Amino acid sequence: MQLLNKMENDFSKPQRQSAAGIVIMASYAAQKVIRALFFPFIIFLLKAEKSHLVYFFLGGAIILVITIVFSYLNYLKFTFFLDNEKQEFVINKGIFNKTLLTIPLEKIQQVNINQSFLQKMVGVFSVEIDTAGGADKEVSIKAIDEASAYRLKEHLLNGNKVAENALVDNDEQKLEAEKPFINLSLSTLLKVGLTSNYGSSLALLIGFAYAVFHNAKELLKAFDTDNGQVEAAIERGINVASIGILFLAVIILLLVINIVRTIVKFYDFKISKHKHSLLISAGLLNKKNTLLSPKKVQITSYSQNYFQKKLNILNLNLKQAASGVPTDAKDLEKSNLSLPGCSATEKDEILRIILSKLPNETKTYLPNFRFLNLPILFNAVLPVGIFWIVALNIPEVMGFYPLSIIYFIIVLVMIYFSYRRHRLMVNQEFIIKKSGIWDISYEHIFPHKIQAISTFQYPWHKGVDVGHVDLHTAAGVIHYKFGNYTEIKGLVNYWLYQVESSDEDWM
Repeated sequence: MQLLNKMENDFSKPQRQSAAGIVIMASYAAQKVIRALFFPFIIFLLKAEKSHLVYFFLGGAIILVITIVFSYLNYLKFTFFLDNEKQEFVINKGIFNKTLLTIPLEKIQQVNINQSFLQKMVGVFSVEIDTAGGADKEVSIKAIDEASAYRLKEHLLNGNKVAENALVDNDEQKLEAEKPFINLSLSTLLKVGLTSNYGSSLALLIGFAYAVFHNAKELLKAFDTDNGQVEAAIERGINVASIGILFLAVIILLLVINIVRTIVKFYDFKISKHKHSLLISAGLLNKKNTLLSPKKVQITSYSQNYFQKKLNILNLNLKQAASGVPTDAKDLEKSNLSLPGCSATEKDEILRIILSKLPNETKTYLPNFRFLNLPILFNAVLPVGIFWIVALNIPEVMGFYPLSIIYFIIVLVMIYFSYRRHRLMVNQEFIIKKSGIWDISYEHIFPHKIQAISTFQYPWHKGVDVGHVDLHTAAGVIHYKFGNYTEIKGLVNYWLYQVESSDEDWM
């Protein structure tokens, strides 16, 4: 395709993206316009008279032309280069509001090379740059050829340590020559899809059902025919379908969603060693390549449930320092890397790479039985109590009392398992937090990765010496609750000593 133009090997000179960036930028802009105006356009198209349809298509054509013009101007105004003297990556962008973005190379946490379905079609890649501690969480170059993308990545991660000649000749060969030590098969992805992520898939299903319901209501309102048809249709469906069939349909749909999401996200999942890092690649429609430095991993965790144990698979999660200033849990999750479907042997190999060695004997700290009190009160006793108050005053509700008993028993069992698996394991080199109800997880951190420690104690627990500790890291917080407060204070003093005396960098 003639749209592509090779990048210059010398990144010290300002240069633009590949010309295919015009197509990419125009497509992304068109997607935003379509999402924003889809329903107004549909309503206008259905309600407008035939004589007015010409204005509809004319308006669409004008919007398309404006999108292409702005995309071309964005392409012209977007330039980037490496300042080798100052060791900075400089980006100029903006049509009306000019922006000069300067990123010190030492602040760059991670560089990802991705390829969406559209980018595959035009033969380009995107380079996404994550920075730690900056206001701009991510910088993205949308269109760059593959060879230039990998060379730029090496420059950004290694700065003036890069030997230019060696990179030009051998970089791609090295990347291709590295044989993956983990390569997930389609059967393994099916196992992962069948045994994990039920909660997120259920939330996705509920969100989709709500969106369909809401949009159906809006369309009926637009045509002035909303007389409760949607609600009536749902009520008729519930009355006709048995609860058992509905439950079975939901389970099957959840499993299908899980499998599809897993295959789309982790198709052709590979992990290989590249110098002192791990090269992780995956994706069906959007191919993502991540070069992970073990030093930048803050929390290493793995989890496994009953079914996964029988299938000899588990899921690893590598939590890195969040780029920018995280505002919520989603910002922290964006910095995490999921490694699904690993065997116990593969898990140990990854832990050796990230942690340098496997944790040996540890001392285990158990929570006090008072761990059970508040969860039982707020999650079991209070909801069931409210149900019975309502049921005694509304006879129609009383018929559902067996469900309240089942709920009460299930919640008690879940709280008990949560208590039994809430553990803190400590030795001189590692801190390991065990937790979970269905998925049992183990979180590993080094003491020198700790950013802050907070302890607290409820006033009514002072007499029984029960307290809590939070270990704050750049990738999130590890909570240990209802432990022996004297033991917790001793551990905190030891960890603070390790943090102060260690000469290792936290990332």
